[in-house]
Formats: sequence, structure tokens, C-alpha cells
Amino acid sequence: FFQPKNQTEQQRIAQVSRASRQPAASPGAQMFANRLQKNIKKFSKWVRRSNINCYRLYDADLPEYALAIDVYRDQGAATWINVQEYAAPKSIDKRKADQRLSEAMSVIPGLLQVDKQQIFLKVRRRQQSDSQYEKQPSPGEFHVVEENGCLFQVNFQTYLDTGLFLDHRPIRLLIQQQARGKHFLNLFCYTGAATIHAALGGARSTTSVDMSRTYLDWAKRNLQLNKLHGQHEFIRANCLEWLDEAARRDSGREKYDLIFLDPPTFSNSKRMEQAFDIQQQHQQLIRMTAELLAPGGTLYFSTNFRRFKMDQQGLQPLLLQDISRQTIPEDFARNPRIHHCWRIEKCSSA
Repeated sequence: FFQPKNQTEQQRIAQVSRASRQPAASPGAQMFANRLQKNIKKFSKWVRRSNINCYRLYDADLPEYALAIDVYRDQGAATWINVQEYAAPKSIDKRKADQRLSEAMSVIPGLLQVDKQQIFLKVRRRQQSDSQYEKQPSPGEFHVVEENGCLFQVNFQTYLDTGLFLDHRPIRLLIQQQARGKHFLNLFCYTGAATIHAALGGARSTTSVDMSRTYLDWAKRNLQLNKLHGQHEFIRANCLEWLDEAARRDSGREKYDLIFLDPPTFSNSKRMEQAFDIQQQHQQLIRMTAELLAPGGTLYFSTNFRRFKMDQQGLQPLLLQDISRQTIPEDFARNPRIHHCWRIEKCSSA
């Protein structure tokens, strides 16, 4: 199991690990097992038909078992299970929450036919900063998975997030299908998954911008893993500052035919002078990014802030089309607010 940085949580996870070694026979455990078996049957045909190797199998379907369970398979058919526990509210008895977590963890190996060494458990809490991207102390291993012809390194131990956001699978495929011959810009690029899709789709060039050296290096490894060559630039910078500098350049500044903008919900990184809040700053961010669109170009904007409200009035005369529904994959359909996504273009007169 994943060992959290907090010592209290380390002890808790260790206790859960020991308890989960015993068969769970409670009515609650059986209820969870039945739901998990139902989901396995539900998704099995879709996974085979769509050739999907990484997907969400369970997402707090039962409120009592507030877990997200993701399945990752590599090209050699090895399987890893990434389990994220949504932190229980303070009103829930801690012992009861631990018991349910132990029950769930005891059920998962048998139903998914995986060894416990291939199951990783993390606790997902509401973040007040960019700490979900900070490195954890345990030395993780990288594994290689495939998505729509692209290979990616994922890590289940060292980081809270694995390096591949599964709910963005459809938008990455859309970018891959539209990238041929285009100049592609990936802002807040993380590990460069969208960049790899664009490059594999035949993009003339790609530019990936992120503030984290760790994730830019990860993105470069993903590029090398796919044996992609050509004009691919990786820039370590605060995206807001980089966009501001781009706006200050002369009218001959580089334009992009296709842009993916997927900012964090909130960040107060030490490398930023001011905190970033997507709800408060999205209008400015989108306007600055749209200035880099080539004539006829397309900007895809995505956010995982569930209460996000787009200021369409304030973004006129840009053309905004909400494509959230078509970018929510089947394995996230239970939670249509997992992300919001817009297709944005300039008016011919803009």
C-alpha cells in the first residue's frame, strides 16, 4: 500500500493493510463485492471493444465505500489497481471508516484477480494548494501503459496522481485526431499526455509549458518512449507569466492552430508571486491564450473545478461551445461534473 507523508495516516494505512488480510464476511463487504462485480461485468465489453487499458472501475458508487478504483494494464497484460479513498467527513466515525476501507481492500484482490503487491492505496483530500503534485517520500517505480497508440509512464507510489488523468481520455483522442499538420500548444502540460497524442497525430510542432521541472522531465521521457522526433519544445515557466510575455511581443509572435488549456483549480506554489484561482482568473487566462490562436485555430479549455461557472458574457466576442458531455468517458459517466470542457474559437472579426 501507498504510505502517506503524514505519520498518523501511515499508521492508519498499516492497520488497514493488516485488517484487509482477513476475509470480509460482513453484509457491507458483500454489498461492496456485489457492486464491484457488477461494474466488472458492465465495463468488460466496453473495455475490450474500445481497446482501453486504463479506466475507472468504481467511483464511490456506494456512499459507505467512498473509493475511486482505477485499473491500469500494460502491454504485457500486467495489471495494477490504484485505489483512492475520499477522506470521510468528520461526522463519520473513524473506526467505522477504517473498517469499511479494510473490507473493501480485502475484496478487491480476489475479484480483480491481482496480487496485493499490485494494489496501491492513497487518501485523497481537498487540497488548498498544489500539494497534490508534490513528491512523496517513498521511491516509486514507473510502469508503461498504452492509450490510443500512445505509451505513457505512470507511477503509483511516489505521487498522489499517477501521471495520466483518465477522465481526459476523450479530449486527448480528439486532439490526436485534429493535430495533423498543426502547431500545438499545451499549457499546464503536466506529464505531456496531450502533447504525445498531438505528436502521434502528426502535429507539425508541439510546445509544452509547465512550472514543474519534474513533470517536464516526465513529459520528455514520454516523448522518447514513443520514439517521436521533430519540433517539440518544453518550456519551464509560470504559464500566466509566459502568456503575459507572449502578449508583450510584437505582432509577429508565434501562433498556434490547436491549444489545450487545462489549468489547476487552485495553486499557491512558492514559485508563483500570487495564488491562482481558476474561477476568479479564467476570463483573463482564456483571453490571453486565445491571443495565440492562429486564424481558424481551436482552443480546448478544461477544468476539474466542479462548481465552475464560465463567464461567457465577459468572454465575448469569442465563440464558446460547451462540449463537456461529449468529453466525459463512459467510466466517469456517474459523475458528469468530473470536468468541464469548452471548444473556443475566435470570431472572424475578433
